[in-house]
Amino acid sequence: MDHVQNAVNTFDEKLEKTSPTKIVISTLAAAYVANKMYKIYKVGLNDTVRESKENTFLFLRKHFGHLLGYDAAMKDATNSFIKEFAHKQSTIKVLNDKLPSDPVDKKEILALCEKMAAINGDFTQGQYSGTIYHGGQDGYTEFINEAMNLHQWTNPLHGGQFSGVRKMEAEAISMVVNMFKGDADACGALTTGGTESILLAMKAYREHAKYERGITEPELVVPVTAHAAFDKAAHYFGIRIRHARMDPVTCKVDMKHMKSLVNGNTIALVGSAPHYPHGIIDPIEEIAAFGMKRGIPVHVDACLGGFIIAFMEKAGLPLDEKFDFTVPGVTSISCDTHKYGFAPKGSSTIMYRNAALRKYQMHSQPNWPGGIYASPTISGSRIGNVVAGTWAALMYHGEKGYVESTTRIVKANCLIRDECDKIPGLKVMGKPMGSVVAIASDEFDIYRLQDYLTERGWEISSLQFPSSLHMATTNLHTLNDMEHAKRLVKDIREGCSLIMETKSEAASGSAALYGTSQKIPDRSIIGDVAKSYFDAYYDVHVTKHAKEITK
Repeated sequence: MDHVQNAVNTFDEKLEKTSPTKIVISTLAAAYVANKMYKIYKVGLNDTVRESKENTFLFLRKHFGHLLGYDAAMKDATNSFIKEFAHKQSTIKVLNDKLPSDPVDKKEILALCEKMAAINGDFTQGQYSGTIYHGGQDGYTEFINEAMNLHQWTNPLHGGQFSGVRKMEAEAISMVVNMFKGDADACGALTTGGTESILLAMKAYREHAKYERGITEPELVVPVTAHAAFDKAAHYFGIRIRHARMDPVTCKVDMKHMKSLVNGNTIALVGSAPHYPHGIIDPIEEIAAFGMKRGIPVHVDACLGGFIIAFMEKAGLPLDEKFDFTVPGVTSISCDTHKYGFAPKGSSTIMYRNAALRKYQMHSQPNWPGGIYASPTISGSRIGNVVAGTWAALMYHGEKGYVESTTRIVKANCLIRDECDKIPGLKVMGKPMGSVVAIASDEFDIYRLQDYLTERGWEISSLQFPSSLHMATTNLHTLNDMEHAKRLVKDIREGCSLIMETKSEAASGSAALYGTSQKIPDRSIIGDVAKSYFDAYYDVHVTKHAKEITK
């Protein structure tokens, strides 16, 4: 103790010669450095640097946005969207921004509905990437509408009153669980779309980690190519999300990097089957084995291509990667029925290995004065007619129908993939085996090709990091001996041939803006621009405001 006291006395003597201001500043500086060092230890250097940059940019925008031109840029972005919407609805002169004072005749309402439908895009020409997945099935829309009309006013929240819808929902879930080879314990829920399915799974894992493992600072590890809904879930539920790099050759997750991001707070690992950008299946078996070793649940996101990959083996197109509940360690799977399941929009499934996991996605409030309240998904009241339409779609196609559609769609996608791989200046990202293909170029600005295709009526999705284009092949592309798929390849080939003559030129128009945006270091600005789209989307007076802008 004497040694300690002597050391304290010596320290005090030195401090007597130091001004109080220096002591305070030194203490604060030491505390700041210690805090940063602890943060680096907890979340890693890269995440710490990224968050510091984000906070710096946020401060600059908040206090100097006007001087830096941020406010003007946001206004310009919103105005450009307003003009676009105004142009597309220019043929409709009637404005309904308030309730009509008197009831409107049904014939007049339906006539207006027809006018609104006329300005929607025409998906029947097969020029969309994904979006409308069934296509070309004569009478199918009328059949689904008939099934939905029979259950138009039903609400699955009230299962006792609407027993028929309850039965259909339970059966639809069971059908999809069996597609993914779940055993008798496997279960699930029907949701409004892939985003809700993912949100529910991540909410379940947060709660599971809290109550079963005592984790209070949850972290989620996902491939950088995983759907943005995982970032949304992390934002909503207070989860730190960590993104594992993509292998630039295979376009699969870099497993070495993924493993390095895992720590004692990791609540789940994620793999895609396939992922949206390039249509590549992550190494699910390796992710699941690592998850089992570390005692961490593993979620497989099969929202996009679940109704393709689940039938590829029976279609004589076996995959190298396993992805379903036969893989030990896979604890949940999300799969959209409203994509290649050809169900009406607003339909997806979230599946779990057992009900013990599923209970963590649910919510209950036993102390509400309105009664005991509980709901299995995010919505309270739900749309019973979509449940009916989903059940009808699954019954209508059956296993044989889905095997046949998988065969057609994969064949068309392979045609696009293989032909694009032969085109000078173009390359296919990874080796996609399902219904998606992405293309890039090391020789020219790929967004120039997007401009070329847009001029010819194609709606091809833009990708970034790296710059590339994405096409999700649908049933429409398989019709008439793959007429639309072959036309797409022809237009891509002609576009590349033309671009290669002046390959050093940059893209122009909206494609150029997309390419330029990748170079902006403050990514939150790009996020704000994206949000400004919805300011224009919800503007009922776009025609009026567009005229004011152009004055």
